[in-house]
Amino acid sequence: MAENGSEEAVAGTEAQDEGPMLSIITQYIKDLSFENPNAPASLNPELPPPSVELGVNVQAKALTEENYEIELRIQATAKHGEETAFILELVYGGMFLLRNFPADALEVMCMIECPRLIFPFARRVVSDATRDGGFSPLQLDPIDFAGLFAAHKAQQGEPGNA
Repeated sequence: MAENGSEEAVAGTEAQDEGPMLSIITQYIKDLSFENPNAPASLNPELPPPSVELGVNVQAKALTEENYEIELRIQATAKHGEETAFILELVYGGMFLLRNFPADALEVMCMIECPRLIFPFARRVVSDATRDGGFSPLQLDPIDFAGLFAAHKAQQGEPGNA
């Protein structure tokens, strides 16, 4: 009876191996730049909080048949009127194992799910960099990567994918 249980466990493991699998291999800061060009004037406590323009971009690159590098690019420019308070640029990367996904699902995994998984870590880097630069920590709101992906597809003229 124990042998049947072991055989069923092995068969269950093989069935799991055949299903789609996503795994984070590693994540890292690929590039980080923080500029405070008008310091110390930009750090005057009497100034109102700066207005911030934010840009987010996702890039994916196949490294092997199953390994993908995902880059989350975040740019933030803060200004007091016309004066630049700070400029932050971050490229936060992750290497992912994507096994047994259908071809049509790989793009969705690379452009939506993988960035969603590494975003909280990139968000912390942005917060720490702005705080260490002398400003209040910049707390990024959650990003709708599915919405960004749909908008990108619509912009490319692929309404079926939007």
